[in-house]
Amino acid sequence: MNHLKVVNLLDFGAFLNGGMLDDILLPKRFVPEGCQIGDELDVFIYLDSDDVPIATTLRPKAQVGQFACLQVTDTNRIGAFLDWNMPKELLVPFSEQKERMVKDQFYVVYIYQEQQSYRIVASSKISKFLSTSPHRYSNGQPVPIMICDRTDIGYTTIIDNKYLGVLFDQDIDRPIRMGMKFDGFIKRVRPDQKLDVCLKKPGFDKQEMTGLGAVILDRLRAENGFLPFNDRTDPDTVKREFSVSKRVFKMAIGGLYKERLIRIEEDGIRLI
Repeated sequence: MNHLKVVNLLDFGAFLNGGMLDDILLPKRFVPEGCQIGDELDVFIYLDSDDVPIATTLRPKAQVGQFACLQVTDTNRIGAFLDWNMPKELLVPFSEQKERMVKDQFYVVYIYQEQQSYRIVASSKISKFLSTSPHRYSNGQPVPIMICDRTDIGYTTIIDNKYLGVLFDQDIDRPIRMGMKFDGFIKRVRPDQKLDVCLKKPGFDKQEMTGLGAVILDRLRAENGFLPFNDRTDPDTVKREFSVSKRVFKMAIGGLYKERLIRIEEDGIRLI
């Protein structure tokens, strides 16, 4: 986005002081009502179909240097075109498609500017745009993350618009989809410096455990005092039944056991 001054007003739009780009046209449909020479406007600059710089007051869904999840609106012999909330759609050339893009589908892409033409384009080959420089993250550190591709164990994520991370299925406690953004946390920095992330602050959440204890007691009362789950229950089953990790579940039933509210048996837990 640029903060530019209006230097001329004509029937078809306003010209803005573009510095070394000379005056830049802001088409009439984007000129604010009551606009006067000398006003300063927040605008986005892009190249039109003739590669001429044009200004707009529309805000793109993402800008150069950012990752975004965008929908394909059309494809042709040149490549795929994405909706990024601009009058001119965003091109993904065939050479920059990780897999052949399909109309109406969403893809995570990186937006950049071609060096020779200055044309703004996108690429779904996102790995080559991620940082390879050493990071300084530590376990438990809060970080912004964007959900990327689905894998057998969870999702890949983009951390801080720079680094690749992994979000495991066992750490997902809410519906998510590709492109969603969260304020997450570094769950673990691996010995090879790769990063695992989670959506909740790592560690024991006493409030969560206490709330889960009440849920377990309510279910026990509703099920005639017995539930077929204990500290040996499969983690996926625990996640499906209680929407928490097995660690939190074990601590919850451990707390109920210490308060002598339940018995832990071979095949489950029983209300006392």
